[in-house]
Amino acid sequence: MRKENDALGDADIDPDVLWGIHTERALKNFALSDRRVPYALVAAFAMVKHAAALTNGELGYLPKNIAEAIGAACAKICENKKEYASAFPLDALQGGAGTSLNMNVNEVVANSALNATGHKAGDYDVIHPLDHVNLHQSTNDVYPTALRIAAISGFRALNDALAKLQGAFQAKEKEFHDVLKMGRTELQPAVPMTLGQEFSAFSEAVARDRWRTFKCEERLRMVNLGGTAIGTGLTAPRAYIFRVIEILRSLTGMGLARSENVVDGTANADVFVEVSGILKAAATTMAKIAGDLRLLHFLGEIALPPLQAGSSIMPGKVNPVMMESTMQASLVVRANDFMIAECAAHGTLQINEFMPLIASALLESIDLLKNSALVLTPHIEGITANADRCRTFVENSPSLLTALLPHIGYERARLLMKEFSRAKEKNFEVNLKSFLAEKLGGDLADAVMSTANFIGLGYVERERKE
Repeated sequence: MRKENDALGDADIDPDVLWGIHTERALKNFALSDRRVPYALVAAFAMVKHAAALTNGELGYLPKNIAEAIGAACAKICENKKEYASAFPLDALQGGAGTSLNMNVNEVVANSALNATGHKAGDYDVIHPLDHVNLHQSTNDVYPTALRIAAISGFRALNDALAKLQGAFQAKEKEFHDVLKMGRTELQPAVPMTLGQEFSAFSEAVARDRWRTFKCEERLRMVNLGGTAIGTGLTAPRAYIFRVIEILRSLTGMGLARSENVVDGTANADVFVEVSGILKAAATTMAKIAGDLRLLHFLGEIALPPLQAGSSIMPGKVNPVMMESTMQASLVVRANDFMIAECAAHGTLQINEFMPLIASALLESIDLLKNSALVLTPHIEGITANADRCRTFVENSPSLLTALLPHIGYERARLLMKEFSRAKEKNFEVNLKSFLAEKLGGDLADAVMSTANFIGLGYVERERKE
């Protein structure tokens, strides 16, 4: 074992691990759940540390060799999740506004840099987690900055996934453009439409979510790095404060900029509530679409691709499992939105102590929606339509008589509907079109029952007068 010490005393550390005493204490203190700190956040932390090391090296606050060693260690952490994931074992639910995670990153970076330069882990007189890796930083400016970077990266991936999902719905809109079916309101037949029109509404809803998530990057690009503990910049050189964000912008490829009011950027977390609200809207869209597709599958108007056996006792049963998993993911995202808002509201004065839960919930929501869109896309591509089933619903629905209103008025249409319903009770085979031809004439019946009449944008005035 190697021995390390801090303000509370000594602790023995396994020589094979890259973390140190601060991480060791946090492991024991916050054994709350199986929820680990998202690696996307760890990688974003490493980017911030890398930018700080480059800046401090450039300005002469770190020896060049130490700055380079720290930078190289940070780059490895970003690039090699499989190798480094075990070095970041902390529970996502940790007190101290995320100080434990900041210290975990500081220690792993320092010990990785030490190993790479021929020294032993724990040789902090050479490269120190605080004096070197954390130089001119505080958890309170590093954590919100890293979360913004991780969130922007996540939103970009989510936006790409939503674009694919939108494309799948658009393809089905074209494929089903001539499949006539009943539209429904209150789970009752309303008036006809095409299945393509129904899928076009799915496509448009996803398109709005895609645009909203794209705009989230604008909200997240203002960072408080350089503000140190409370946003006043105390303990950080002025040259560092302005230069570090330029270097971070270059490392990340993101349009990051210094907050106009860094005290505000340190104290308030409302921006995360705002972008979480966008995620909630997208989750709501996905749940609505999944519910509708499950219902259309139940009605037999579409067939969802079979994915797996649906029962351990009923042979041959196949369930709409993809729709159900999507709806459950949506519930988690909406629950996370509530937690994020509560965390932001409970921050006090110049800090938000609950940043770890904000980060965990926000990044989980982004991943859930991204993954839902990615697995849903090929499922949508495999949907088939049952045009005959759709047409049967149309031809046997008395509500089709709504299309007669411009020609015969409400009262006569209502009476015809009652008459058709009575005829249907006596003989289920009675066809609405033939019934209308008998009552109103074949020409009018053909015109009213035509697909063009059902899906056209309104009726032509002169036809009504004739």
